[in-house]
Amino acid sequence: MDEIVALLLDHGPLLVFVLTLASRAGAPFPAGPVLVVAGGLGALGQLSLPITAVLSLLANLLGDALWFLGGRKYGYRVLRMLCRVSLSPDTCVRQSEGMFERWAGWSLLAAKFVPGVSIVAAPMAGALKMSWRRFVGWDLAAAAVWTAVYLALGYVLRTQVGAVLAAMADMGTKAAIALGVLVLLALALRFVRRRRAGGGPAIERIAPEQLHTLIAGGMSPVIFDVRAPVAREATGMVPGAIAIGLDEIANRARELPSDAHVVVYCNCPNDVSAVKAAGLLVKRGNHVQVLRGGHDAWLALANEKDLAAA
Repeated sequence: MDEIVALLLDHGPLLVFVLTLASRAGAPFPAGPVLVVAGGLGALGQLSLPITAVLSLLANLLGDALWFLGGRKYGYRVLRMLCRVSLSPDTCVRQSEGMFERWAGWSLLAAKFVPGVSIVAAPMAGALKMSWRRFVGWDLAAAAVWTAVYLALGYVLRTQVGAVLAAMADMGTKAAIALGVLVLLALALRFVRRRRAGGGPAIERIAPEQLHTLIAGGMSPVIFDVRAPVAREATGMVPGAIAIGLDEIANRARELPSDAHVVVYCNCPNDVSAVKAAGLLVKRGNHVQVLRGGHDAWLALANEKDLAAA
């Protein structure tokens, strides 16, 4: 951190801009702590706080706009890519959908402070077709709150910033070891959970082309869409699909004939939500298949063949 303080003294707000932009783009840089240091230096008259704040806002907006644009252009493919590097890739997309459904634009504010959400909120907003005007408004407001909080913290703790940074430097090695142990434990726990989940009945997969053939031939199966409502509203559904929550599958299963052919789909990595729903139906003896690649795969086929996507 001593090097960062020296760089801030030499390059000031420009360093805040570069590190914040890199952090918002996904690089593991400590933008928040650097902004705290900048606030302390600003309180001591060694840094321009107004310029630092403006550049922080600009860096936040540019970094988030890149992910927002990626979400609008590539949809859930971007989200699945991001979620694959998280500790819980199988539930990352669905949890992000749920967050956006509950909080909408407020999720962009939460993204500034909640680990694991920060890199997902902007592309989720893009994939769910939030307008550019709403995105820019919410993101600027969120960036203003984030910038103000960290600069104010540094301003208030200006006399303690040096001592805190020194303590953090002393604890650096121990903290890194502790973090590494926690990550290994989390990975081991996820592996155990996946092994247990894999002990259920085997689930068949069906390709989008096969499902289209069944629908076009008048032999459409019962199709369940287990995505979040916001995802359905933004991207449509497979023709004839029934919107249903995972918590409703068990009750709906009782209403189906035991010989019903069912197809379930979502948009998660490994189709995990659809597989979970299918597992409940398989136990009843239904012929259940999961749509390989989820709704994105259906949309790709629809665009290729000019089918109805909703």
